[in-house]
Amino acid sequence: MTAPDGGAKPALRDDLLEPEVNHDPYPFFARLREEDPVHYSEAHRGWLVSRYDDVAAALVDPRLSSDRVRPLLEKLPEERRRTAGPVMELISEWMVVTDPPAHTRLRKLATKAFHPRKFVAMEGRIRELVDQSIDEFVASGERDLVAGIAFPLPATVISELIGAPIEDAERFKDWSQDLALVAFGAGGEVRADRHARAEASIEEMLDYFGDLIESERRQPGGGNLIADLVAGDDDDVLSDEEIKGMCALFLFAGHETTTTTITSAVKLLIENPDQMEILRGDPKAAGKTVEEVLRVEGAIKVLHRWVIEDVELRGKRIEAGERVLLLPAAANRDPEKFVDPDRFDITRSPNPHLGFGKGIHACIGAMLARIEMRVAVAAIVERLPGLRFAEPEPTFEWAPSLAARALTTLEVEHDA
Repeated sequence: MTAPDGGAKPALRDDLLEPEVNHDPYPFFARLREEDPVHYSEAHRGWLVSRYDDVAAALVDPRLSSDRVRPLLEKLPEERRRTAGPVMELISEWMVVTDPPAHTRLRKLATKAFHPRKFVAMEGRIRELVDQSIDEFVASGERDLVAGIAFPLPATVISELIGAPIEDAERFKDWSQDLALVAFGAGGEVRADRHARAEASIEEMLDYFGDLIESERRQPGGGNLIADLVAGDDDDVLSDEEIKGMCALFLFAGHETTTTTITSAVKLLIENPDQMEILRGDPKAAGKTVEEVLRVEGAIKVLHRWVIEDVELRGKRIEAGERVLLLPAAANRDPEKFVDPDRFDITRSPNPHLGFGKGIHACIGAMLARIEMRVAVAAIVERLPGLRFAEPEPTFEWAPSLAARALTTLEVEHDA
C-alpha cells in the first residue's frame, strides 16, 4: 500500500482508545472501510466491522449474540474476576445484553413501562424543563453547555420517569458516569480503578432503587416507571433484582447518550452556520437536525457482539467464541450509503442511520430521546441568539472511551 506521494502508507491503526483516534476516529474509520472492512484488532481482541451494509446485517444476525458479558466474565482470571466481576455480573442481566428468550421476556415487561404514549404525554413537561434549564443557564452566566443544559434535562426527565425526587438528579449523574467507565470501556487515567469506582456506585444505586421499590409497594399507583415494573403484567412479574437492574439500565441509557447528543448537536451547528440558519428559519427542522447529529456524531461508536456460530464476512472466517465490534460510527459515514457522508446536512433525506441500533435490540427509549433532543436543540438555537464557541475557542476533549463518543465540556457564549 502506497501513499499519494509514492511512499509507504502508515500501518492501519486499530486501537480505538489511542488518544489521537479517540479524539477524531473518522479518518481511521475511513481507512478501515476502504482497506480492511472486516479487520481483526489485536488491541481489542476482536473483529472491527465498519461498512454500513455489514453492520446493519450484523445487528439482526442471531449468530452474533448480544449476550456478550457473561462469556467475557467466564474467561477472566480469578484476580480480575474479583475486581471486575460484581460490575460485569450486574451488566450481564441488562436487557440489552441478553438474547431470546430472556430478552423477549424482559423487553415485553419493559415495553409496558416505556410505552410511546407515555413519552408523547411528557412532551409538554419536557418543554418546561428545557425552558427552565435555559433560564438558569442565562441567569447564572454559566458557559459550559454540558453542565448548564445538556446534563440537567435528561437527568431530570429520567428522575421523574423513574419516580425519584428531582433533587437526586445529581446523584444519577455520578452513578451514570461511573457505570459508563465499564459499560463503554474507559481509557486514559481512569482505566485502572474503573471497576472499583463502578462497584461502589452500583451498591449505592441498587440500595436507592430498592428503597423506591419498597415505597411503591407501600403506596402503590405512583404512575411512574417503577410502578409499572412492580406491577408487571397478568402473566409475569419481575423480581426486585430484575427491577433494580432495569432501573440501572434506564438511568444509564436514558441519560448519557441524550446528554452527549444534545452537546454534539450544538457543536455541529456552531461549526456549520449555514445549517444553524436553516434551523433558525424553520424550528420544525429540529427533528431532522437530531437525525443528522445521530448520523454524523452519534453517541455510540462501538457495539459488541459475541459469535456463537461461525460466520464468513467479506472472505474472513469469524469463529464461534470470538468477539465482533460493530462500528455504527463508521457505518453512518459510509460513502456507499450516504452522499457526501462527512458533510453535516440537516436537510438530508432519507437518513437511515444506525444511531439507535436495529432489530430486537433497537433502543427502547429512542422516542423519548428524540423528543428531548428535538425540543432542547430547537429551544437552544431560538433562545440563545449569536450562539458561538467561547473565547478563546475551546480545545475539545472527548471522553476516553471505546464505545462512547462524548464531549466532556462545551464552552459557549451568546448575545443577551
